[in-house]
Amino acid sequence: MIKFYLILGFLFVSNSSFSQQEKIEWLSFEEAVKRNETKPKKFIVDVYTSWCGWCKRMDANTFTNPVIIGYIKDNYWAVKLNAERKDTVVLGSQTFINENLDARRGPHQLAIALLNGKMTYPSIVYLDEQVELMHPAIAGYQDPNSLEQIIKYFGEEAYQSIPWDKYQKEFESEINLK
Repeated sequence: MIKFYLILGFLFVSNSSFSQQEKIEWLSFEEAVKRNETKPKKFIVDVYTSWCGWCKRMDANTFTNPVIIGYIKDNYWAVKLNAERKDTVVLGSQTFINENLDARRGPHQLAIALLNGKMTYPSIVYLDEQVELMHPAIAGYQDPNSLEQIIKYFGEEAYQSIPWDKYQKEFESEINLK
């Protein structure tokens, strides 16, 4: 009987620590901009749709990696932007809407602006602390190793002085060490 309670206790502790695993705090675009006013950070904007299989795969496989979670948490405001959202977004003096409210699918003006009209999902947009585009959106599924390189390239501001191909060759992954 004592063994049963010990095993049960171990399972409870194991499940509790697993369920409390750190996660990325995904914000709305508006909330991230508001938080940025008092604590400036770069932005990582995951532009997705509810029907996108690769978007769901990135959520399950890439955005759950502890190295990715930690780096994003420390260096970025993380934004999830449904490219087909139906509501109005007001950012400063600009208003963005979805002109296709009656359609089943249709891109929101904010997604169109961030992706420069190239509506591919998933796409990740990187913005600086002034909410300015650092680089055109990077389209397509990124596994944890690929995303780690990209988020650090922008997070460390290496993009300002080192060509991407040179950065890739010299990059040392924390993911591969674990």
